[in-house]
Amino acid sequence: MKLIILAAGYATRLYPLTLNQPKPLLPVAGKPMLEWVIDNVKTIDAIDHAYIVTNAKFVTHFEDWAASYSRTNLKFGFTIVNDGSTDDSNKLGAIGDMHLVMTKHAIDDDIIVVGGDNLFSDDLQEFGDYCLRKNAPVTGVYDVGDLEAIKKYNAIDIDEEGRILFFEEKPAQPRSTLTGIALYFYPQSALPLIYQYIAEGNNPDQPGRLVQWLYPRTSFYTWRVPGLWFDVGSIETLEEANRVFSALKK
Repeated sequence: MKLIILAAGYATRLYPLTLNQPKPLLPVAGKPMLEWVIDNVKTIDAIDHAYIVTNAKFVTHFEDWAASYSRTNLKFGFTIVNDGSTDDSNKLGAIGDMHLVMTKHAIDDDIIVVGGDNLFSDDLQEFGDYCLRKNAPVTGVYDVGDLEAIKKYNAIDIDEEGRILFFEEKPAQPRSTLTGIALYFYPQSALPLIYQYIAEGNNPDQPGRLVQWLYPRTSFYTWRVPGLWFDVGSIETLEEANRVFSALKK
């Protein structure tokens, strides 16, 4: 199983913090966000290699981080992938970056994809176990508990088995408070569908759009994230994550 960490965004909403520093390397409770992500996925035993996909502006930042990062208790190696973009005008988008890693590194294996700015209070070992049992596409889901708040994310309806029945990006009139987050599993058998999605010229950016396109074509399951989840997209969210994760360390 391969891991792809999405870290190629420019995080303009966090300026000036991210003007010269990539968001996943901003500190949260004393260490880079990216290291919290790695800590949460390293308990998934099936992962044998990770790809951190970034951009031309910040690739040296990640290479410098990788050179100094302690790999203690890390059972897999990782590769820094430069998607060649320089700003929002020529970025490949999250799905485009997934596709780049898959093609450039000839991946023919199950993959887990996670956003480099997604923070979890609990590790993700059970997510890995669930995905291997299902052997079908899976997205992590989180109940934001507020119909108004979910308008900036996506809304999902599921059946009793956790299979997606309805998925809508940024719903104007959401029907549930359950949202899909940037945590995905795609089995090897689903990779041709990702290639098809890109080949047909579909939107290569928001990764939820791939979910929206896939679930009518194949069974797509959900896994409820335990504990707390943060999608760090603003200075306010970053400050809150700092408070919460600092408390968790005590």
